[in-house]
Amino acid sequence: MFRPLHALAALALLAGPLPACAQQATPDPVAADWHDIPDDEIMVITLTDGRQIFIRLAKRFAPGHVANIGTLINAHWWDGATIYRVQENWVAQWGDATEQKPLPPEILRRPPAEFEIGAFEAAQRLPVRDAYSTASGVTADGWPIATDGSAAWLTHCYGSVGVARDSLPDTGTGAELFTPIGQSARRLDRNYTVVGRVVEGMDVFSSLPRSAAPMGVYATAAERTGIASVRLASQFPADERPHFQYRATDNPRYAALIDKKMNPDAPMIATGLEVCDLGPGVRRRP
Repeated sequence: MFRPLHALAALALLAGPLPACAQQATPDPVAADWHDIPDDEIMVITLTDGRQIFIRLAKRFAPGHVANIGTLINAHWWDGATIYRVQENWVAQWGDATEQKPLPPEILRRPPAEFEIGAFEAAQRLPVRDAYSTASGVTADGWPIATDGSAAWLTHCYGSVGVARDSLPDTGTGAELFTPIGQSARRLDRNYTVVGRVVEGMDVFSSLPRSAAPMGVYATAAERTGIASVRLASQFPADERPHFQYRATDNPRYAALIDKKMNPDAPMIATGLEVCDLGPGVRRRP
């Protein structure tokens, strides 16, 4: 839904200032704000040209689908798969373009629906609502979430990783995954399971050639981008293992970051804030 800038500015004014602790704190993180992400929650996609993409898996929010992803990784199912769909201002999608490759026998063919999460546990709540929810914010460990007052869910932000599926009641196995490459894809919220978020290498997805074919599916096999392997970071040799950290949000510094985005320095003006504007808040461990 389109809202003119003056309306968004009015919303920001109506929301009022954030707490005094946010106004007094610096928006910059301190060393204690950074926490290690377990290596078995980092999915590493290595393309045939050597480029890599790193995905933080949402294990506690979508345990059934992430367990399936682990099964697919252990079976090396994605080795030799491709990125076969790149639709302008929408998504990049990867998996088996032929839809003929057998899934591992132990895969759960129809995991329970995980379109929603247990509760709206926002460590920081945005002071304005958006067109897709009555409230939104971020968990203490940095996941963007939203609610309508009764249910809660992970949001489809730029770089979020969702599970492709057929029509309901199919929830998708996790073998076919996608990520928004335009802005966000919030209209997919509660309709598709979010299993993670790209934390490094999003430029690889967003720079791939767009397909003019229907739904952005490449018309020929030659146009697809090959996947050499998909592994968990924990499966790499210790001296080659990539390590990542997330920025904790349950502190005055993150509140100050939100306040800074809500009230930018002149000549910028406040026009509102959407939860996907906050970014993934993840870095390589120093």
